[in-house]
Amino acid sequence: MPHGTQHADVAPVAPAELEAALRGGPFHVALRTAIAARGLPLQRVQHHLSRYGVRVGVTSLSYWQQGARRPQRPESLRAVRALEEILQLPDESLIRLLAGTAEPLGGGRPGGRSYRSRVAASGVLEELLAELESPLDGGLHTIGHQDHVRIGAHRELLARESHHIVRAHQDGVDRYLAVHHGDPGCAPELIAVHAQENCRTGRVRWHRDTGLLVAELLFDTRLHSGDTFLFRYAFEDGTAGTSCEYVRGFGPSGGQYALQVRFAEEALPVRCHRFTQHSPAAPRSGRQELRLSGSHRSVHLVEQRVRSGMVGIGWDWE
Repeated sequence: MPHGTQHADVAPVAPAELEAALRGGPFHVALRTAIAARGLPLQRVQHHLSRYGVRVGVTSLSYWQQGARRPQRPESLRAVRALEEILQLPDESLIRLLAGTAEPLGGGRPGGRSYRSRVAASGVLEELLAELESPLDGGLHTIGHQDHVRIGAHRELLARESHHIVRAHQDGVDRYLAVHHGDPGCAPELIAVHAQENCRTGRVRWHRDTGLLVAELLFDTRLHSGDTFLFRYAFEDGTAGTSCEYVRGFGPSGGQYALQVRFAEEALPVRCHRFTQHSPAAPRSGRQELRLSGSHRSVHLVEQRVRSGMVGIGWDWE
C-alpha cells in the first residue's frame, strides 16, 4: 500500500485512547493515534504543513508514525509543533514526548525545555526559596519589569539584564530573590550574578539538573509598606547550547512587563513569536509573530499588566 493511504473503514479513535497516547507515548504512537483521530490522510497532513511554511514529505510522515525515524532537524521539529496545531492537540504534547526520550534532539540537545523539566523546576524552585527562607514575592509587588536578553554568536543564551520597580506590601523588606532558569545543559554553578544598581549580591543557590539559580539581592535599606524601590541586576550565562526561547513566570501580582531579545549579528533566527502559558503543564496560547528589527537585531513584547502564568518569546533557526 503506498505511503499516506488509509483504509476507509478504519475504526474511529476514542478520545480516551488519544489522551492515553499523548500522556504515555511513545511519540510515534501518539502521532499515529492523533492522525487517525482526525481522519486525515498523510497527503492532507502534508498539505496543511505546507500552509505553515513547513516542507515534510509524505514518506517522512509515514516513517515518523511507524517509529522508523524520529524528527531531529530544526525543520522537522518545527513540523512537529505545527502538527500539534493541525491535529488540534495541546501545545507541547508531541514535543515533550520527543524531549522525554533517551536520544537527544537537534544535534545533541533537547528541542526546547520539556514539560517534565519545567514541572520538575517548579518543585526545585520552592525548595531553593525555602532554603533561603523567603516566599517568592518576598513582600514585594512588581510595578514595572524589563528583561533584556542577549543571544550570542553560537546561538546560546549569553546574558539577561533585568530592571525592576517594586512596591513593598509589608514593613521591613530589604531584599529580592532573582531567579534564572538556564537552557538545557547549562552549568548554573558557572553563571555569574551581577548586582548593577541599588543592590548587592547575597546568597546564591543553584540546582544542577534543572539549571535553576536563585540569587539574593540585598537593598541595604528596609522598606516600609507602600515604599517603592528601583534596582537592576544581570545574569551572565553562556554555558548551554542552542537557545530557542526565553520564558518568564509571574505570580498573582504583576505590573507592566517588557521583554527584549537581541541576537548577535552572526546568528539571526528565521522567525520569532510571542506566546503565553497558564502553567508549566498547560498548553501554550496567544501566539503572535514578531518582526525582527534589521538594524537592532531584536524583537520585543510589552504586557501592560501581567497575570499569573508565563509569557515568552520563541524563535526558529534555519
